[in-house]
Amino acid sequence: MKNAILLITLLFTFSIAYTQTIQSSNYGTTGYIKPDGTIQNSSYATVGHIKSDGTIQNSSYATIGHIKSDGTIQNSSYATVGHVKSDGTVQNSSYATIGHIKSDGTVQNSSYATIGYAKGINKEWAAVAFFFFKFN
Repeated sequence: MKNAILLITLLFTFSIAYTQTIQSSNYGTTGYIKPDGTIQNSSYATVGHIKSDGTIQNSSYATIGHIKSDGTIQNSSYATVGHVKSDGTVQNSSYATIGHIKSDGTVQNSSYATIGYAKGINKEWAAVAFFFFKFN
């Protein structure tokens, strides 16, 4: 029995340790992205999923978008809604800059004002969290 409790505790600890925190500009926690792509709000309720193939789903697993390997972000009908460039620039479908994901995880709006933090989160996932799920 003690071994089972220890194993459960260790698994829970490791799953939390690898979960990445999404924070507001004042460092308040607004959500989480788990290693499996599950997106949670600050109360740990699941609000969406990012699958390994780039499919973006809402909490009911309905597809709401796609992340392509070139950084293009599309809606469920495969219409382009934005782009995440290799330098972290986030653009809308008309290529107007709407934000920036810095290498240290700082998320900025188009005017370079910090709107949040996504340290350790891949820039496409951070863009989805801030610009699709509005974690700011």
